[in-house]
Amino acid sequence: MKGRSIILDHIQGREAAALMLDGKLDDFLIDGDAPLPGTIYRARADRPVKGQGGMFLSTPDGPAFLRQVKGLAPGQMLLVQVSGYAEPGKAIPVTQKLLFKSRYAIATPGAPGINISRAIRDEEERDRLLEIAHGALDGASYGMILRSACAGADADDVAEDIAAMADLAAQVLADAEGEMEVLTEGDGPHLRAWREWSEPAEVFREAGDFERHGVLDALDVTLTIRESLPGGGHLFIEPTRALVAVDVNTGSDTSLAAGTKANIACAKLLPRALRLRGLAGQIVIDVAPMPKKDRSTFESALRAALRADSEETTMVGWTNLGNFELQRKRARVVLSELLS
Repeated sequence: MKGRSIILDHIQGREAAALMLDGKLDDFLIDGDAPLPGTIYRARADRPVKGQGGMFLSTPDGPAFLRQVKGLAPGQMLLVQVSGYAEPGKAIPVTQKLLFKSRYAIATPGAPGINISRAIRDEEERDRLLEIAHGALDGASYGMILRSACAGADADDVAEDIAAMADLAAQVLADAEGEMEVLTEGDGPHLRAWREWSEPAEVFREAGDFERHGVLDALDVTLTIRESLPGGGHLFIEPTRALVAVDVNTGSDTSLAAGTKANIACAKLLPRALRLRGLAGQIVIDVAPMPKKDRSTFESALRAALRADSEETTMVGWTNLGNFELQRKRARVVLSELLS
């Protein structure tokens, strides 16, 4: 199957969405058991954690943890938004920086002004979008980010999205008083796919499309710890309680440059491998042996691959033992925990 395809289906009773590029699985979203990122609560502050500079909160879905707390007293009610998935046995991560996301626009109540994605460089297009935004907001004070999907989009569609996000923000912010409550749910996989996978694609939405379009076969590979590299090498990607260990192997290549080639291939492939598996947190890469002078080439390849990735990842750097560390936001369900 050539081209770009989006498949919306269910697996083991869970809503899921797959993005296929030229017949290869590039991204996968699935509904888990935890509260969805983007969910907004009216929550109650419970107790501070001074050593971590945070506060435990009570929500309708269980305990939550808010970092970098200032001026918040136990018993106080506040609005918070789920920012990611919790590790097993830990509280729901939340933030007070509320975002209201749609396909074309993101309302940012705490950050006024209209900002346009830097991916949109054409000045005439930027001026067109600013005009649309000012008209749609009609004097509203909420900040707004116009996303890259706005480029070339129908003006009415963009204006409708901007107005809808501004209205939702106003509705939620006006509902800050009262007892603990879920004020708005986060987006499920199908709606998130529409929101995030905005480039043109053929869409399939019938029951059984995962099997018909090769998604299930691709998931079987993703659920293993081994990932093949071009040139015969491979990765072993193994999550532990403390971190995700990535071991780079050169395979049958015994040339002098085998380690460098395998490491660069790892850098290009790793973001997709982590994205599909839903793995995050501390990532430690045990690279194949290579000269120190080639480390910068590896870093450049990894930086470019992460720049194109949808998940926030920080390149931490090299350890004394020659491993490379990443820190990745927990924004996805761990696939193996759902589809084992």
